[in-house]
Amino acid sequence: MNAIDTQSRPAGLYAMGKAYAATKALLALIGLAVMLAVALPAPREALMKGAAAALRATEPAGVINSVAGPIQSEGTPAAQREQRVLSEMLSKRYRIAQEAVSGFVSTAYRAGKEAAVDPLLILAVISVESRFNPVAESSFGAKGLMQVIPKFHMEKIAVHGSNDDVLLDPDVNIQVGTQVLREYLRRFGDTETALQAYAGAYDEPTAQYANKVLSERSRIEQLLTKLRRPNAV
Repeated sequence: MNAIDTQSRPAGLYAMGKAYAATKALLALIGLAVMLAVALPAPREALMKGAAAALRATEPAGVINSVAGPIQSEGTPAAQREQRVLSEMLSKRYRIAQEAVSGFVSTAYRAGKEAAVDPLLILAVISVESRFNPVAESSFGAKGLMQVIPKFHMEKIAVHGSNDDVLLDPDVNIQVGTQVLREYLRRFGDTETALQAYAGAYDEPTAQYANKVLSERSRIEQLLTKLRRPNAV
């Protein structure tokens, strides 16, 4: 070994020792940070809540998820405005008194909240099934706004009365129809399949009924999207 190697070796070992010590200290700090994050869930949850709030702040008020999204609290100005505009639109489209449609919309929102079903989907089903005619009856025995067939859902109807004519009560019909829809949504886990089952057309390959309902829901949602714009009246 030459003279240069002999002199540089202690200095090199010293530098390596300092680097090792610094790395060890850094790893210790990282480990401590991880332990604190796990041991102290409250601050971590607070950060997560803050992040979620920040994300919500960037979205238009009251965005409704297409499956069973968040429903605005009843009685808030935003919810009242949304339901009022929906009622006006549906009243004009189906030529029904706005006062009556307002009741249907309010019940759909309430039933949707209770059953965790998208209220816009409920309103779309009503549009396709009965065009908002509360006394509609089909040749198959389906009744009311959501065209519920009594013989298949007597246990749900019995909660509201012994006679299946209770389905001609708009509130009862929407509640029962929403419960039926919720069952299919949970059973199949897919909105299109659930809608086909609701219509009794589970095996129909073109999903014509589901497409009609989802198209109607999309039209309603487009209206609400315009409503939620900052310059909307």
